[in-house]
Amino acid sequence: MLILTIILSLYLFMFLGWLVAVKKDNFGLVDCFWGITFIITSIATLIYTENVNVVSLSVVIAVAIWGIRLSGYLLARNWNSEEDYRYQNMRKKWKNPKVTALYRVFLLQATISLFFSLGIILGIIYSDQPFSLIPLYAGVIVWIVGFIFESVGDHQLKEHKRKNSGTIITSGLWKYTRHPNYFGEAAMWFGISLMASSHPMGIISFISPLLLTFFLLKISGVPLLEKKLKTKNGYTEYMNRTNKFIPGPPKNDEN
Repeated sequence: MLILTIILSLYLFMFLGWLVAVKKDNFGLVDCFWGITFIITSIATLIYTENVNVVSLSVVIAVAIWGIRLSGYLLARNWNSEEDYRYQNMRKKWKNPKVTALYRVFLLQATISLFFSLGIILGIIYSDQPFSLIPLYAGVIVWIVGFIFESVGDHQLKEHKRKNSGTIITSGLWKYTRHPNYFGEAAMWFGISLMASSHPMGIISFISPLLLTFFLLKISGVPLLEKKLKTKNGYTEYMNRTNKFIPGPPKNDEN
């Protein structure tokens, strides 16, 4: 019953998001709704289980902060901007873009969100039976590190584009990893799974951040973005000296 409630809630939310995207003629707005889907899942699970305690509240608060920040950032960036090139390319391949986008973009992302939410669901369901709070504390620390990387990385990128439009960013956190925002997102989800593993069943939730990291590194994140960025002047040299994902000292850096 819980899973059915979550699925119906996510599909309804994404259907409304699709209506907004059709009105704006911008399917890229789906990215703005992605973070909110996890908040819906966490609140629905908390209400259904009635497990209100330090573990469940930590998970819900972490998800809410992440989701609100990410969706707010993307909404401000994309609301009046040109549709992302990925969705423009999709339009060219579809006979009926509006209808196809509903199930191949919006409802599909709602379904993927449910799989990625395994840590949230398990963490809340078993939050009243913790065997130790040490994973909770460790998870909060990892989540904070991830939040710093994602939020600061996004801010640095936004400021760089405002001041140096058309060039690549190689300073700040971007000096130590080519994708600090993606690394931060993965770290936050590993942190949430750590929180969930306060109960042994929560260990299963690590499937979620592992899947997310795989998607970011191999499918929808890094590969598509770097394919586009390689055409920019200096990006190949930047790739050669800067770690792809996990932060580390630049290679052959004289500074």
